[in-house]
Amino acid sequence: MSDMIDILKDRLISFAGMTLDEVSVSLPYWQNRTIPKGDFYNKQNVVCKDLGIVVKGIFRFYHYDPETGEEKNMFFFSQGQFIVSFGSFIYQHPCRYYIEALEDAEIIYIPYNYLQNIYSSHGAWQRFGRILAEHFFIQSQRRAEELLFLTHEERYVNLLAEHPEIVSRIPAFHIASYLGIKNQSLSRIRKRIADKQQQ
Repeated sequence: MSDMIDILKDRLISFAGMTLDEVSVSLPYWQNRTIPKGDFYNKQNVVCKDLGIVVKGIFRFYHYDPETGEEKNMFFFSQGQFIVSFGSFIYQHPCRYYIEALEDAEIIYIPYNYLQNIYSSHGAWQRFGRILAEHFFIQSQRRAEELLFLTHEERYVNLLAEHPEIVSRIPAFHIASYLGIKNQSLSRIRKRIADKQQQ
């Protein structure tokens, strides 16, 4: 329990500028969950009912097309990051994506109804909700702009900046899917970057 409290204090104070008293209001509502590798935080066509924080592990956020059998990775969540399918969570509509653990993982989470109750009674938590919405809006916009304006290599560099250990922890084909390329192209990108570093 003390570890969970420390994580919440660190994350919420740094993210939304909360005081210890403001964080403490939420402590009774957060819960722990372990998610084995290959299991899901949330599934496609299921309403996302929890807002989580990744304590351990890496998750992929992906869409599955049942007609083609293709999976397309859109985001990754790693340690210290909020994890949620935000549109599904906010509107309580079925999610269009899967969120899968790529390693044995641990999260702490707060259910939708409890979070709404805190929003309605504490101004600091209303501010948190606004900052959280802005955070996920910016994340979505950044992802769209990467796909429009950046090269595959630039996207790869950005991915490493956000998730420094991801290359050594998940299969390369997941990274290639995120970048929108094949494994062979990813290998060439890695070689070019390695060559530049040696110069």
